[in-house]
Amino acid sequence: MASFGIDDSKYAVLSDIHANIDALDVVLAKCREVGVTKYICLGDIVGYNAEPQICLERIREVNPVCVVKGNHDEYASNEDEEMEGFNPHAKQAVLWTKSQLTEEERDWLSKLPMRATIPGANVTIVHATLDSPESWGYIFDTHHAADNFSYQFTQLCFCGHSHVPIAFCKKPLTMQSENPIEEITDWAYKKNEGMIPKEVENADSISIDIQKGFKYLLNVGSVGQPRNRDPRASFAIYDSGAKRVTRYRLPYDIMAAQAKIRNAGLPERLAARLERGN
Repeated sequence: MASFGIDDSKYAVLSDIHANIDALDVVLAKCREVGVTKYICLGDIVGYNAEPQICLERIREVNPVCVVKGNHDEYASNEDEEMEGFNPHAKQAVLWTKSQLTEEERDWLSKLPMRATIPGANVTIVHATLDSPESWGYIFDTHHAADNFSYQFTQLCFCGHSHVPIAFCKKPLTMQSENPIEEITDWAYKKNEGMIPKEVENADSISIDIQKGFKYLLNVGSVGQPRNRDPRASFAIYDSGAKRVTRYRLPYDIMAAQAKIRNAGLPERLAARLERGN
C-alpha cells in the first residue's frame, strides 16, 4: 500500500501496564523484534501489580515520544488518600505503590499531560476520553465513541483505561448514512478471542488498514491486567508508512507476576484475575 502519511515510523502503543514487568518485558522484546522505532504510552504505568519502579524505569528507558497520565498514575502521584470511585483492592494497591516510588518518580508521573497530539503523526492519545479526560470515563459503544470523535482532530486516536480492546471508525462525509460511526468488531473478537486455551504459546495479531478520509478510535487493551477474558498482554503497533495498526496478544509468565503480588502482600484478587483475564 502506498504511503500518504508524513511520517514513516513504527509506533508501539502501550497502555495499562500496571506495574507488571513480566508482561512489559515480553512486549518490549516483541517491539524490538518487529523493528519498532518510537514508543507511545497511554498511561497507568503503575497500580495493581508489584513492580512499579522497574516498569517506570523501562518506559523511561525507551524514550517515548509521548506519555499521558492514567488515573492510577494520578493517584499514585498526588496526596489524595480517599480515591473516590476506586474499589478497595485498587486503593490498597495505589497506597502501596506510593510507598514504593521515590519523590522524583511521583513528580514525573504528576507532570504527565492528560491528552496529547503526536507531532507529525496525525495521532492523538488519551488514557480515558478526549471529551473529559480528567473524569476517567470509559468508551464501550458507538455513543461514547461519538462523544470522543467530536473532540478528535487527527485521523487516529489511541486510548486505554477499560483494559478491554475495542475500536471504532467514523466514515468520511461522502459515505455517511444512518450509521456514520461503526465498531470494528475484528479488533476485539477475531479468532474467538476470550476462548484462548492455556497451551497457546505463539503471539497472535489483528490488523486494521487505515483508509484515507476515515477517522479511527482504538483502545489497545492492557499490557499488565487484561479484562477481556484473554490473559495475554495486549498492545498495538502503528506502522505510519504502511498505514496499518496491528494489535498483538502475547503470552507471558503469569505465575511469576502472581508470586510478586502475593509476596508484596497485595490483595489475592489482583493475582487471581491475571490468569483469568478479567
